[in-house]
Amino acid sequence: MRLCSVVVADFRNIRSVCIEPGDRFNLLYGLNGQGKTNLLEAVYLLGSPRSFRTSKLSELVRHGERQAQIVGKVTSGGIENKLRLVIEAAGRKVEIDDKAVYKASELHGKLNSVVFSPDDTGMVRMGPESRRRYLDRAVYMGDIGYLHCWHSYQRILKQRNHLLKNSDKTGLDVWTEKLAETGAEVIERRLRFVAILDCKLQKYYDTIAGGRETARLSYHPEGVQSTEREHIFAELMELFNRHQRSDERYGTTTAGPHRDDLAFELENRPLKAFGSQGQQKSFVLALKIAEMDNLQEIFGEAPLVLLDDMSSELDAERNNNLMDFLIMKEIQVFITTTERSPALLAAAPHCAVFHVEDGNLTFEGS
Repeated sequence: MRLCSVVVADFRNIRSVCIEPGDRFNLLYGLNGQGKTNLLEAVYLLGSPRSFRTSKLSELVRHGERQAQIVGKVTSGGIENKLRLVIEAAGRKVEIDDKAVYKASELHGKLNSVVFSPDDTGMVRMGPESRRRYLDRAVYMGDIGYLHCWHSYQRILKQRNHLLKNSDKTGLDVWTEKLAETGAEVIERRLRFVAILDCKLQKYYDTIAGGRETARLSYHPEGVQSTEREHIFAELMELFNRHQRSDERYGTTTAGPHRDDLAFELENRPLKAFGSQGQQKSFVLALKIAEMDNLQEIFGEAPLVLLDDMSSELDAERNNNLMDFLIMKEIQVFITTTERSPALLAAAPHCAVFHVEDGNLTFEGS
């Protein structure tokens, strides 16, 4: 899977950029606030329904403009496609080969990307919402059915919460059953995904950190012990019934998949409480590489890898370990840093270098 060219217009601080990335490594360097991460975000959005930075479309459009546009030529499985994304405050429009598409399933798998940014490391220390957001995004990238069931769950949850706020509770039992039914599918798909990543995580943590600690990823939804949808449904019904009084008191659904959390552990202890900053960064990066490996198994091709702010996220040893791993893989990599790293350029063959300043890119050679 390769991004052959990309044109970005009126996206955040970028007025107009057109580049042809290298097939292997692409280094985007420049001072902070110049637009390096914006370019990674634009690339990511070509293949994903949501940004990895914000849920507000209005933030993506350059100040004073009505819309932003991203156009990319992509090769996958020997086939070239032209992807076009138009973003407005009111919504987004997607075209594949100049034909409008309206279903996420039509875009799914056209351009897979795995991104590692400072915000990802932060999810270790932040609350459950940030880890759920990561989980939902990662599951969707390899499982198109997940997006549909998650949206259904959110719609049903909204309706149930509306009834909980009203004095008239007519129909609450029906919506509770629907919520448990859809929630069981959400949990089943999450459990399956987490089990796959957990099996891969240790190998890649060893690759990045040097291999001294046991790394684990787990998902334990509240009130659920089963892994099969039928039994998960029964356990969710019991959970919702047990919480019904508090739900009515607070006017919201206080338990369920929308409140669950991911557990990150090192040496059987919570990573958040006992892991050093370096260990936390290594863990999250290993998680991302496991995600990349999973996507390659599903689609038969490695996704793009987007590494944001490398100079601040990893120390020299972990950086070298990561580069050695990436060099062995036949993948296209985009890396942002604050300086033109000689060590990176020496280590990475076929590295295209771009200088980023005030939303503009200047190609400086390979």
